[in-house]
Amino acid sequence: MSAIRLLVLGAVRQHGRAHGYQVRNDLEYWGAHEWSNAKPGSIYHALKQLAKQGMLHAHEIAPSTAGGPPRTEYELTERGTEEYHSLLRESLTKYDQRPDILTAGLGLMVDLPRDEVVGLLQERVRSMEGWRASVTEYYIPEEGPGQLGHIGEIMNYWLNSADTGAQWTKDLIGRIEGGAYTFAGEGEPFVGVLAEGEENPFGTGEPHAGDRD
Repeated sequence: MSAIRLLVLGAVRQHGRAHGYQVRNDLEYWGAHEWSNAKPGSIYHALKQLAKQGMLHAHEIAPSTAGGPPRTEYELTERGTEEYHSLLRESLTKYDQRPDILTAGLGLMVDLPRDEVVGLLQERVRSMEGWRASVTEYYIPEEGPGQLGHIGEIMNYWLNSADTGAQWTKDLIGRIEGGAYTFAGEGEPFVGVLAEGEENPFGTGEPHAGDRD
């Protein structure tokens, strides 16, 4: 699974219809260029690939009255919506998810109903605890990493990561169950995208050929 695929679909969905530069601008606004592979070239390539695969519908639009070349606006198709929700659910569920994919899922989780997100995160905790139990069949944390020489530090790192990840996930579940945030079907969502022409305080400002598409 690729974080860029989930991020691009999510950004387009939040606009309804968006051209490539809007998607790039939003992802830089989210800081995705710092914690994922969401670089300009990857974003524009993903948009074109998703359109070829039937996930996005590409609308050719006329140039603005101010001049400039025509741009392509993208909109999720029914298939693209299904793919988006599938990727989003997977990002929140797998216990061994890459950090960039989990981060993307957290930024988009409010597109799902609250109860469903809680269920997905609970599944993540169960998977973590199950994996931890399998490791401790042959590695005893109480005896310390030295029992396996320096290689034991690998086990020690994995177990500490699993414990920390499980506790963080439980804390997140508690906040969501306590009413935090606005999820699908609950009212006006948090606006996490930039309006047309709005200045991006976190944009890189680096030009790319795809900005003109």
